[in-house]
Amino acid sequence: MAEGFLKSFDNNLEVFSAGTKPAEKVNPIAVQVMKEVGIDISKNYPKVVDQFLNESFDYVITVCDNAKEACPVFIGKVGRQLHIGFEDPADATGTEEEILSVFRKVRDEIKREFEKLLTQINLKRV
Repeated sequence: MAEGFLKSFDNNLEVFSAGTKPAEKVNPIAVQVMKEVGIDISKNYPKVVDQFLNESFDYVITVCDNAKEACPVFIGKVGRQLHIGFEDPADATGTEEEILSVFRKVRDEIKREFEKLLTQINLKRV
């Protein structure tokens, strides 16, 4: 969801999303709740973070609660590493509506936090 929002904020951003233990496919509930806000992530696919370890990035941002501890050290050129933790909505349990509610809550938190981050970054460039 973070990748989808970042790309929607500025299509000039080069954004990569990867996990330490990626699922076989993007969670269909994530696809559904992003579609509700006009962002199509249905063509995205999970990638393992190892394929990016030697790359250079301005920012490496971990997003899930446990990712900060589980994320490997990037050995490529990384300008800044940040952790913006969110509950992993894939861990939600309950009724279909309760699970959707968790995904929507996390989706909205991701949007808010990444909008705030981009504002801060852009203010520093001025």
